[in-house]
Amino acid sequence: QEPEVAHPLVKADTASPGSPTAQGQQPQASGIQIWISPPVGGAEVQDRPRSPPRTCYKVIDDDPPGPAPFPHRIVSLRPGRPCDSLSIDTQGVLGGGRFGRVHKCTENASGLKLAAKVIAARSAKEKEMALNEIQVMNQLSHANIIQLYDAFESKNEVVLVMEYLEGGELFERIVDERSPLTEVDAIIFLKQICQAIQYMHQMYVLHLDLKPENILCVNRTGHQVKIIDFGLARRYKPREKLRVSFGTPEFLAPEIVNFDFVSFPTDMWTVGVVTYMLLSGLSPFLGDDDSETLNNVLTVNWAFDDEAFEHVSDEAKDFVSNLLIRERSGRLSASQCLKHPWLCNISEKAKRSNITLKSQVQLKKYMARRLWKVGATTLQALTTSSRVPKPKTFWITTVYVIKGCYKL
Repeated sequence: QEPEVAHPLVKADTASPGSPTAQGQQPQASGIQIWISPPVGGAEVQDRPRSPPRTCYKVIDDDPPGPAPFPHRIVSLRPGRPCDSLSIDTQGVLGGGRFGRVHKCTENASGLKLAAKVIAARSAKEKEMALNEIQVMNQLSHANIIQLYDAFESKNEVVLVMEYLEGGELFERIVDERSPLTEVDAIIFLKQICQAIQYMHQMYVLHLDLKPENILCVNRTGHQVKIIDFGLARRYKPREKLRVSFGTPEFLAPEIVNFDFVSFPTDMWTVGVVTYMLLSGLSPFLGDDDSETLNNVLTVNWAFDDEAFEHVSDEAKDFVSNLLIRERSGRLSASQCLKHPWLCNISEKAKRSNITLKSQVQLKKYMARRLWKVGATTLQALTTSSRVPKPKTFWITTVYVIKGCYKL
């Protein structure tokens, strides 16, 4: 029995008429060739048998993302609105949230496609936050990090003009059932995320808002991703004790809930949460309400769901287990993650029959539920739970993307 050809995410030329792929033969295109088997109750990942039922293959485009269509630049706020140099599609909203909205735009002189993040900045504090985002992005030049192009300031708003990414949110891409999701896919995504975080931490930048909405695909077919949204990022100074009181409950590290000091491991906790979700489609700490979610985080109350993780490797579970640890000193760093066995030897892993993960269906439910939570709210749970510290008002962000490209 010849293997069935999987739909994209694959190299575009692997399924052309008359090609080896279309004829059911092993593809010859560049990239990582991955064999896929459907999930079978109790089945284990093992070497590809000669005639696996409904086995298919795809070729993953594992090339690193190309650079932004402009050189890295140091951006300063320019007075005035950008209408003289940019055409902003006010009807084409890519995303929105508590700070404003993101629109498609085009540079008039060059025709360059860009994205304009329009931030409400009526107070001095709001303008200070926008300026902090600019300063952080000026420091970062990496293939897996979105790049800033320009910035404008008017009386009541700041407009950040940045690289345009057409692929949408990573999780929105993953729920596309036309493309089976395997551990190899997850590994390729996570490796890029860790490479970006490793670079940020080398530059002494804490993102502090790493979550699915802030991981975008470069295009609609490849596996390249970039991290976005540095609105809550902070410059890390080891001699200064930094505390923060913002975030989305299910992605918060225990030290944030405790209003304790944050540092590089705070970002790595969220990598563990995102990895858990990517592999299972479930949110490890999500409770019935914010109070329960925060208590789950604070007590590090999580476990591997038996059914969701049935076909997930021990290496993947070990990777997650070494990130979702209460003690910050015990969590893997980004550099250690990149050396972890799960993220290594990808080509060898792809030679085995990779059983399709069960996370796609669960993630679809998660994404649908998230769309109903719009805006930002003050977290009252911190003042009502006996197990959660009470002094601070905690700002949480709930939903940010409606149509699927950029979150604010």
